[in-house]
Amino acid sequence: MKQPSGFVDSALPSHVCRLHKSLYGLKQAPRAWYTRLNDFLLSIGFHASKVDTSLFIFSVGADICYLLVYVDDILLTGSNSLLLQRLIQLLSSEFKLRDLGSVHYFFSIEVQSTSMGLMLRQHKYILDILTRAGMLSCKPVDTPISTSKATILPDPLFSDATHFRQIIGALQYLTFTRPDIFFAVNRVCQFMHVLTDSHWVVVKRILRYLWGTASHGLHITRSSSFALHGFTDADWAGNVEDRKSTGGYLVFFGQTPISWKSGKQRIIARSSTEAEYKALADGTAEVIWLQFLLTDLQIPSTSAPIIWCDNLGATYLSANPVFHARTKHVEVDYHFVRDRVAKKKIQIHFISSQDQLADVFTKPLPTSSFTAFRFKLRVDPPPSA
Repeated sequence: MKQPSGFVDSALPSHVCRLHKSLYGLKQAPRAWYTRLNDFLLSIGFHASKVDTSLFIFSVGADICYLLVYVDDILLTGSNSLLLQRLIQLLSSEFKLRDLGSVHYFFSIEVQSTSMGLMLRQHKYILDILTRAGMLSCKPVDTPISTSKATILPDPLFSDATHFRQIIGALQYLTFTRPDIFFAVNRVCQFMHVLTDSHWVVVKRILRYLWGTASHGLHITRSSSFALHGFTDADWAGNVEDRKSTGGYLVFFGQTPISWKSGKQRIIARSSTEAEYKALADGTAEVIWLQFLLTDLQIPSTSAPIIWCDNLGATYLSANPVFHARTKHVEVDYHFVRDRVAKKKIQIHFISSQDQLADVFTKPLPTSSFTAFRFKLRVDPPPSA
């Protein structure tokens, strides 16, 4: 660091300032802070997760504690309250911290205890978004995206692109507790480079849907089952502009959805089987990662995870290369699904389209179907007092 202008030492003008400690706001500050916290946690008995660098685990005998860190905000939970207090005291001896007690609010996510588990909501965050968009008293709608096919017409550019992108960025963070809007938000994010008035109409519909369901949240319920099971789906050539397919997956831990994704596939699929198989590969990769995470959390796996797919061709392709002649062009990395099935690490089962929960992540649905899927996604209003 150079000597600041006006405060240069005349006797030593060529000297520079030596940095003894990282300054908040500099690029290296987060890394320096993480290194210091990591070294201290390891010194008191924690070990770092192999699959999530923000997770630390402490176990002694039958007791276990988890520490999750995001910059300087920390969540600490465990099976023994006395052990938790001891760990908090150790942290207090090294760092200046405040114990805020049971979690109620963390990064705009409201945590509410219920008789069946926890409710994760972002009610205040939704109201803030609606206020910024000037839609706090809009007319609500039943679904976040229309089922009608949009016609491609010349359309004027939106007047305030910065405001548009700010609203979309805020909606992306909202999908952590609202999987029901994931597909709609992902769809509008594909046009961030050229924003038009018609795209703003799509955003306003998402906001109108949120206004009617602002109190809804993700209900995490207790379950005796520690099994993973997932759903994968694809909408073949559903994009009218480039004919690329939209793939999606949904993974449950017991009765609670814990991971979901919706996104346009990067290459054009030549058949519905190929599109579904690519979505199946994405879902399989996520399940494998979650298995590693559960192993780190010392949660035993009782059986091989089941992934449900509503395409018979993709289901058969995952078990044996019966369609080899028609899938020579399919990238090799998607075929790791076969290896997992052969080793009995996962199971691929067929499911009817009516029961395919990942359908909500690949295409717009009519109100009746969307409402039914939202209930199965455990996105509910808060329980009555």
